[in-house]
Amino acid sequence: MSDRETLDLDILVVGGGPAGMSAALRLSQLQQAAGGEPLSIAVLEKSREAGAHMLSGAVLDPSTLRDLVPDFEAKGAPLATPVHQDDVYVLTPRGKVRLPMTPPPMRNHGNYIISLNRFVKWLSQQVEAAGIDVFTGFSGSEVLYEGDRVVGVRTGDRGIDKQGQRKASFEPGVDIHAKVTIFCDGVRGNLTKSVIGQFGLADGRQPQVYALGIKELWEVPPGRMAAGSVIHTMGYPLRMEEFGGAFIYALPDNVIALGFVAGLDYKDPLFDPHHAFQRFKLHPLASSLLQGGKMIRYGAKALPEGGWYAVPRVHMNGGLIAGDAAGFMNSMRLKGIHLAMRTGMLAADAAFDAVRAGDTSGSRLESYQRAIDASAVRRELYPVRNVHQAFGKGLPAGVLYAGLALATKGWWIQDPMPSDGGYKRMEMLAQYYPSGAPAAPAEIKPDRQLTFDKLTNVHYSGTRHTEDQPSHLIVHDLDICRTRCRQEYGNPCTRFCPANVYEMVDDGAGGKKLHINASNCVHCKTCDIMDPYQIIDWVPPEGGEGPQYEGM
Repeated sequence: MSDRETLDLDILVVGGGPAGMSAALRLSQLQQAAGGEPLSIAVLEKSREAGAHMLSGAVLDPSTLRDLVPDFEAKGAPLATPVHQDDVYVLTPRGKVRLPMTPPPMRNHGNYIISLNRFVKWLSQQVEAAGIDVFTGFSGSEVLYEGDRVVGVRTGDRGIDKQGQRKASFEPGVDIHAKVTIFCDGVRGNLTKSVIGQFGLADGRQPQVYALGIKELWEVPPGRMAAGSVIHTMGYPLRMEEFGGAFIYALPDNVIALGFVAGLDYKDPLFDPHHAFQRFKLHPLASSLLQGGKMIRYGAKALPEGGWYAVPRVHMNGGLIAGDAAGFMNSMRLKGIHLAMRTGMLAADAAFDAVRAGDTSGSRLESYQRAIDASAVRRELYPVRNVHQAFGKGLPAGVLYAGLALATKGWWIQDPMPSDGGYKRMEMLAQYYPSGAPAAPAEIKPDRQLTFDKLTNVHYSGTRHTEDQPSHLIVHDLDICRTRCRQEYGNPCTRFCPANVYEMVDDGAGGKKLHINASNCVHCKTCDIMDPYQIIDWVPPEGGEGPQYEGM
């Protein structure tokens, strides 16, 4: 007999980000409008408080917010400042060239610079005020299935030690059963990953590709940058073959959000996104803004960049997928928050109607896909469906196609444009460096004023994990790490991780072995995405643990 408690709901929303909170708030509105016997609805969120794991640039397109909460200003939505100025620069190692015209997708008139952490916290307050339970500090560890149907989620056990034994504080997870489960567990979410594999939801779709976003918040001397100013860059420190760029957003009170995005489909096995970010900060454009300032927060997060053709089937018997978990992001506009909110609302509509009708089959829930196809989501994403794939041919080809896409609405000779999973593009050392790999990439010695090592940055992420628990970073074959991966790729996990989680240490027998500093993890999922052997799985640690992205 199971010692687990069970909770029965009509609709369970997994993940309390923009998609999940918007789904919950929309459900409350539908319930109020419909009247009758209220449905039982709850949100499950793994962070210790709403918004704690939320990280984005972030510039918000408020179009969805206006539909969801028309009086958002009166209700105190924390929109820090409207955008007043846009600049785009192409950087060289010491100089910059400003584009004479800001490309239309990067024009932000009418948008707001925000802290996603504070915005989601505010959304959570609206949800709870509407009478919906938000269970924070509970991670979804596995999906519950009955045959070909999703029937809910099991939360993670608490009080397990490193050896997998129960401690005195052990508490078993709870089985939450729901007629419909809406998966909003973010980029490369462990539960969405499970249902995609279980039901083949990505069959016939292009592989999802990702980027890694690294962000710092800085307090700078007055007058450096007017609040509401937005800068985007391309070029240096990335090479022509690498996708990405940087952003600088000016918030009120002399705070600057500074970030760097690197495509997780690079070829060089020695590339280190965090190191590239430090090089960017030494560029005169960035250093002139930061000099004399103080870094106050740090974080990192993966971004789904694959576009329309990489979105999996988003409905199944008893379940729906919304937001970043499904890949609803516009990489050309560098925006996904409003799309996450919109898909969360549309998922709520489909789930509510299905539960009220007593039919939560996949065929009934397919109305969600039809609603997406008829919505602003498809109208925005379909014309840019091949943009990220074009950058796989290099920066000049990507920029050229992105401009062409504005005129052709995304058409190309090959549509969809061929694409592989990003990790497959990484080349072996012998292939990328046929003359022999350099002894080490050119290093920057962190000065802890402008540039930082990964451990120092992690300190500013507020990350906290109990040491005595099983690692939530599961490497399925450690032997590959010390042998094949070391020889073929030089252990790229020690570089692509922005939090110094992975280290190769002496094994006591003249060789090396992998050591995992799981307590450093900032939950960006890069290791799960970019490992060339696909032997790393990121799963949630004990509920409530991880980063604390206050103000990010």
